[in-house]
Order: sequence, then structure tokens, then C-alpha cells
Amino acid sequence: MQYSTDTSLIHPSILNSDFMAIGQELDRIATADAAHVDVMDNHFVPNLTFGPSMVEQIVRRSPIPVDAHLMIEDADRTAPEFAEAGAQSVTFHLEAASAPIRLARELRRKNAAVGVALRPATPVESILDFIGEFDMLLIMTVEPGFGGQSFIDSMLPKIRRARQAISESHLNVSIQVDGGVSRSTIEQAADAGANVFVAGSAIYSAADAADEIATLRSLARDHTAAHRGAGC
Repeated sequence: MQYSTDTSLIHPSILNSDFMAIGQELDRIATADAAHVDVMDNHFVPNLTFGPSMVEQIVRRSPIPVDAHLMIEDADRTAPEFAEAGAQSVTFHLEAASAPIRLARELRRKNAAVGVALRPATPVESILDFIGEFDMLLIMTVEPGFGGQSFIDSMLPKIRRARQAISESHLNVSIQVDGGVSRSTIEQAADAGANVFVAGSAIYSAADAADEIATLRSLARDHTAAHRGAGC
């Protein structure tokens, strides 16, 4: 799976789907760019979802690539299992990795794109010296662990600082935002410099998921283009 800052990507979170009909729920988002799978271990965050075997089944069934977001402790040991399960993109939390550069390189050797995630209280400056080791930076715009939360507006300056640093270093690193992404917030996030958008309830609560995906993608592209055209 390739990320590019020249595109605006929509990754619906299946955390908001009907797990009893996961096949059909994956088909509903077939026009998206990837299925965002939130892996939680009930330790790093107070919730429990999927393990590697379930992710492997989702990968086999999904009509689009799988973007695995690991909200788990001991990422150094466990994250490679999700690349081995077939996730085309694996994102681990900086706060849960003791050797993030080594882990990023191991995941890439297993043919996965690599993302690193930051909780809202973790400053972006903690990652900038080695941001080029990653394909994507995930800036959480809610506290990780639960779906349906409201977008934290104070994360917008963090996104801007990250985009500025990436641009000044001439790196091709995408910025993903996850949490509270909807029609009312995606434009702000795109204008700040994000180009990959995780939306859960906004898509799965829509009458027509494909139409909502198209609308969100259009809003993001328009504001990303305007952002670049202004030289921001």
C-alpha cells in the first residue's frame, strides 16, 4: 500500500460497523481507499477488539486494503504479527514502542506501509527528528479507545506543525487524522495539512455509505488543493 501527499484518502473505521455482518459492512465501503481496523488490547486503551487472526480474516474478505491501527501495549513485540496477517498498512503508537525506528524497519521488511500514531497529549516534536522513517503520521483528534467522540479542535495547530516540518524536509509522509471526522470537520483538518481521513460513525450512520465517502473525499480534496495553492 502506497501513501502519497498528493491525494486525499478516506479510510472508514469498521469500529462503527455491525460486526455480526462484517462481510456486508466491508462491501458498503468498497469505494473507500482502505478499511481502518482499530486493534485494542484493553490495556493501552480501555477497550478490546481484534487480534491478528481476526485481522487476517478481514484482510481476506475486504475488497479494499486494510489499514490496521494498533492501540496496544508492547508494540515492538506484537505489531509485526499484523503485517504477517496481511494488513497492508500498520500503525503503532509512539507511546507503546521502545524502539520505534527498528520496529518501522521490521514492518517495512514484512511489506507493510508503516504509520506512527500520537495521542492528543503527545507533542509532534517528539517524532520530527525521525519522521522520515514512516510513511504516515497519525495524529489522534480524539482520545483513543472509543468511537463516536467529538473532534478536538486544539489538534489543528499540531497538524499544521507536522505538515510544515514534513514539507520543509521534502518528505513524502502522509498525515492521517482519526476521531470525530465528518463533513463539519474534514475541511479544517485538510486545510491544516492532513490528507488521510478516518471516519467511522459519519460513514456507517449514513443512508448511503458510498455517497458519504464521495462527499468527504470531495470536501477534503477541495480544501487540500486550496491549502497548497495558498502556499501554506
